[in-house]
Amino acid sequence: MPVVRDLRVLLRLRDFRRLLAVRLLSQAADGVYQVALATYVVFSPEKQASPTAIASAMAVLLLPYSLLGPFAGVLLDRWRRRQVLLHGNLLRTALAGVTALLIVARVPDWLFYASALSVTAVNRFVLAGLSASLPRVVDSRERLVMANALSPTAGTLAATVGGGLAFAVRLGAPEGADALVVLLGAALYLSAALCSLLMPIGLLGPDAPAARRLGALLTGTARGLAAGLRHLAERRTAACALAAMTLMRFCYGALTVTVLMLCRHAWTSSESKGMALLGLAVAVSGAGFFAAAVITPWAVSRLGRLGWMVACATVAAVLEPALGLPFERVPMLIAAFVLGLTTQGAKIATDTVVQSSVDDAFRGRVFSLYDVLFNVAFVGAAGVAALMLPPDGRSALLVSAVAALYAVVAVTLAGFRNRQEA
Repeated sequence: MPVVRDLRVLLRLRDFRRLLAVRLLSQAADGVYQVALATYVVFSPEKQASPTAIASAMAVLLLPYSLLGPFAGVLLDRWRRRQVLLHGNLLRTALAGVTALLIVARVPDWLFYASALSVTAVNRFVLAGLSASLPRVVDSRERLVMANALSPTAGTLAATVGGGLAFAVRLGAPEGADALVVLLGAALYLSAALCSLLMPIGLLGPDAPAARRLGALLTGTARGLAAGLRHLAERRTAACALAAMTLMRFCYGALTVTVLMLCRHAWTSSESKGMALLGLAVAVSGAGFFAAAVITPWAVSRLGRLGWMVACATVAAVLEPALGLPFERVPMLIAAFVLGLTTQGAKIATDTVVQSSVDDAFRGRVFSLYDVLFNVAFVGAAGVAALMLPPDGRSALLVSAVAALYAVVAVTLAGFRNRQEA
């Protein structure tokens, strides 16, 4: 099979394997850390989670560090990206250790959130650096689609595995397990930092990072961001793909909060069983991500990148209400798989469009903006869900609205694709 052949070729590339290893360890740690925070905020016995509380937690954790995205992009186009991966993961190791101490000490929520925010702020630099570095370790443009199918998707699967491991630790040792899970994440961050040392400093670029004083660098950030936006605006296909992916991310975020509330309040009254159901939903969605990695290169070769995104949005628009409106466990879990497949399939195509359309000198800035859009869309979705969801998570209006939004994405993308081909 061509997919298997290309995969074997990619894995024979030494530098690609090393960058992939850093991604896997780093995102596995992200999965562990995120589940630790979610279970501490949502499933702790002393906390009565509501959609509003979940949306507030997401806003605290995501929105402030999303503002770092443009700064991260400008710095990534000036700093050695290998050093960003090394020092970023070392810093997260230390900060995650501090978070574990705060959990044990049972400090006020605002102090806990401040610590968690510090870890996720550094995450902006690491994830954007991984995406911007990928074309530097792949030997041809033809294999970039496969690299995007394997690398980010493998990272997502690693995060899913890390989350599953965190669930297992949390369920197996509930007394004081939140801090233990956070320390597990810290150990994985340290492993990612050590793995990055296997790559030469200059391998991941940029080729000629500017040596400027910090003050001059900060004052130039706004100009750099404006230049990145102008560069993106000149590449209409990349801009359209980013807009479509942002809307699909919004849909995924709204449904994520829905499933979380169903697991917490509707499907069981037991906190441990609720966590187990949430873990199962995460695993099923992860299986959808894996399926997307396998299917997307084949689908793109036949439908094109935008055509595959249209197909993903169309499938989601049709199957999401059919499976979600009963609000039953089995159909909702099937929906989690379908949405994992369609969301990740569209993301792989979007990553490839952006990487192929954007010049290397601007790639860090554009991927940082991409990351900001992702997080703002997710937080916005959580806010909308907080307004629309009842305490048990059953809202036919929300599910129907999400299906309509998927349909709008499919129709708009199809129209843009037809105009490009005309």
